[in-house]
Amino acid sequence: MPSVFETSSAAIPITFVTRSGWDAVRETLTPAQCQFATASAFTAKPGGYLALPAPDGAIAQILFGLEDDEARSRDLFRPGALPGLLPPGIYRFANAPHDARLAALAFALGCYRFARYRKADRPDVRLVPPDGVDVAEIDRIADAAMLARDLINTPSNDLGPAELAAAAQDLAAEFGASFACTIGEDLAKNFPLIHAVGMASDRAPRLIDIGWGNPAHPKVTLVGKGVCFDTGGLDLKPSSGMLIMKKDVGGAANVLALARMVMDAKLKVRLRVLIPAVENAVAGNAFRPLDIFSSRKGITVEIGNTDAEGRLVLADALALADEDKPDLLIDLGTLTGAARVALGPDLPPFYTNDETLAADVARCAVKENDPLWRMPLWPAYDAWLDSKTATITNAPSGGFAGSIICALFLQRFVEQAKSWLHVDIYGWTPSAKPARPEGGECQAARAIYALLSERYA
Repeated sequence: MPSVFETSSAAIPITFVTRSGWDAVRETLTPAQCQFATASAFTAKPGGYLALPAPDGAIAQILFGLEDDEARSRDLFRPGALPGLLPPGIYRFANAPHDARLAALAFALGCYRFARYRKADRPDVRLVPPDGVDVAEIDRIADAAMLARDLINTPSNDLGPAELAAAAQDLAAEFGASFACTIGEDLAKNFPLIHAVGMASDRAPRLIDIGWGNPAHPKVTLVGKGVCFDTGGLDLKPSSGMLIMKKDVGGAANVLALARMVMDAKLKVRLRVLIPAVENAVAGNAFRPLDIFSSRKGITVEIGNTDAEGRLVLADALALADEDKPDLLIDLGTLTGAARVALGPDLPPFYTNDETLAADVARCAVKENDPLWRMPLWPAYDAWLDSKTATITNAPSGGFAGSIICALFLQRFVEQAKSWLHVDIYGWTPSAKPARPEGGECQAARAIYALLSERYA
C-alpha cells in the first residue's frame, strides 16, 4: 500500500483534546471558532471530531477528542478513526497524542479498505509524520498488517491451499527467500496429520516452507495454522459457527505478516516459516472421530473431535521445526473457542515455559498496543490428553481448559527448540474500532516483531 505519510508546510493541524484540557484549548481559539464549537456541541469526548472553519471557509484545524491521561482505559489507536472522518487533504499533529508513534501507526492502519470485490475508496488523506517517528518502520508494520487482513478477508473460494501457497511464494520471491512446498504422496508419508485433515478436500493439502537470512545467525522459526476453511469436518460446525471460518487461515496470515516485517527490516536471524495449508472439508474420505493416525514425530493421535484439526496440522509442522533445533520457535493459530470465552476476541492468550520470553512478550504487547495475556502450561492437565488406544487424543472429553489443553497437546511435539512460544489468536475484529475495521485482523505479529527487533536488530 502507498505510504500515508507526506511532508508539507501547508498541512492542516489536528489538535488532540481531552475533556480536562478542553477549556485550555478553547482559549486558543477565535471567538467565532468558540461559538462554532459550542453550536456544534463539541465536548472533547473520546472520539469527538470537529473541523473548525477559517474566515475564508477553508478548514483552520481539526479538533479530536482523546481520553484524559488519568483515564482507567485509553485507546492508543483512537487516532486511527481520523482517516474515516477527515476530508481529503494533508494533515499534521498540532500537539502530542498519548503516543505519537502508535497514533501515526493507527492513522496508517485506519486507511485500510478491503476492495477486492466491491469499490471501497481508500481515504484520500496524508499525514506529516510526527517528529522522531521512523516512517519506514511504521510503513513496514502497516504493510504487513494489511497483508494479514487481505488474506483473512479473502473468501475461501479464492483462497485455498494452492492460493495461500502462491501468496507465500510471492512474499518469498520479493525478499529473495527460498520456497518449497510438500504435497501429495510426500505429504502423506512425511506429514500424516496434515494429510489426514486435508485429504477430504478436492484442494490438496500441503506444507509451505520458506527460508531466509544468514545461516550463521540465530534460528527463528515461525509456524502458522493455514486452515483455509474449517467446516468442522464430520463433527460439523453449526452454520453460525461456520460463518466466518475463512478466518481460520489467520495463523498463516499473521505468520506471513510477521515474516514480512522481519525480512523487510533485515533482522539478523535465520528465518524459517512453516505453514500447513489445508481445507477441513466433509466427504466420504474425511477423517472420522476415533480414527488413529501416526504423526511425523511418531506419536499416535486418536481423533476425539474432527473440529480440533488446527492442533493436528500444527503438530506435524512443529515436529519438523523442532528437528532443526531453533533458538526460538513460535506458532500462531486460530485454535480454540475456549480462548475467546476466557479472554474475548481482542486478547489472545500465549503460552511458554521460558520466563524471560514471557516477560518480554508481555512488555512488547503493551508497548505495541497489541494485547496478549499469558496463560499457564499447567502440567497437571497433561494427563487429560491420554488415550486408551493411542498415545494421545486431540480432544479430551469434558471440555475444561480448552485453550490450555490445546497448548499442552502442541507441547508434546516440541522438545529440542531452545525456546517455544504458542499464541492462540482470534484473527478477527467483530465490530469496527479505530484503526481496526470489522474483519480480518493482524494479532500478535506486531508484538512479536517488536520482540525480535529488540533481540536481533
